Amino acid sequence: MIEALKSDEIIRKVGGRFKLTALIQRRWMELLQGSRPLIERTSDMTDLDVIVQEILQDKIGIDYEATDLITPPKPAAKA
Repeated sequence: MIEALKSDEIIRKVGGRFKLTALIQRRWMELLQGSRPLIERTSDMTDLDVIVQEILQDKIGIDYEATDLITPPKPAAKA
């Protein structure tokens, strides 16, 4: 398992586990259908590694304005 998926940072970035799963699934299908990665891919990176890095680097995300069904995540509370 990828260490970044164990962190709450990526979950908060997209607004929850289910939204994260849906985003990963959609992007994975795009890569399988021939889309190019939006980051520099090294030889040891799997598709899942690429997708996680794209999310963490804000290269991909959920378009909340395109749908009324998904609400954007709430900003993180400041400590």
